[in-house]
This record gives sequence, structure tokens and C-alpha cells, in this order.
Amino acid sequence: MSKRLLICAVVLLVAATLSLAGEKGKEGSWTGWVTDDHCGAKGATDGHAACATKCVKEMNAKYALYNPTDKKVYTLNPQDKAADHAGHYVTVKGTVDGNTITADSITMATPEKGEKPKS
Repeated sequence: MSKRLLICAVVLLVAATLSLAGEKGKEGSWTGWVTDDHCGAKGATDGHAACATKCVKEMNAKYALYNPTDKKVYTLNPQDKAADHAGHYVTVKGTVDGNTITADSITMATPEKGEKPKS
């Protein structure tokens, strides 16, 4: 009985590892506010650009995307590409690895109803 349990545990471990590995580098697009990882969702406004820039330059924060659809904050790379869009509602196309999006492109988007800037 314990041998069967051990085999099941190993199979489950392998399946879980493969499942997690499948999420690495997943391509897609995400739409939301460019904020910083210190403020996160609280910085999801069009008036947050100066604050985000200050946090990045003076407090070791990183530019991030707050996605109101899944309520997640994703760190953006490369940071210089994200800096141009601080405080903007954007669509980011690229790959996600955990909570980091490596952006191929960042373009302006129009907030949907309920996603209006809080300024």
C-alpha cells in the first residue's frame, strides 16, 4: 500500500511541476494602469505619474501594471519602456513569468466603463 501511495505522490509532483513550467513565458496581453509596485492598485489613476516616477527614482520601486480584470499587479520589464507610460491606461503585449511581464509593446488604451481615471 505505501509503495502505491509513493508512486501516486511522485506522479502528482511531476504533474504539478509540468503545470507550473507551462506558465513560464506565457504570451498574452494585459490592460490596466501603469503604476509602481509600492502603490499598486492605489496608484491606478491618470494622476499617479509623478508619484510613480518619484517612488521608482527615490524608493527603489519598480514600474508595474495594475490589471483591474484580475486585480493583480505585475512588474514591468523593461523599466524604461514602462516609464514613458506612468499614470497611463495601457495595453501591454508580451510574456508573463509569475508576476513579471516582459513587454514587447506598451500602447495607450481607452478605459472601459467602470475603469475611468480617478485623478
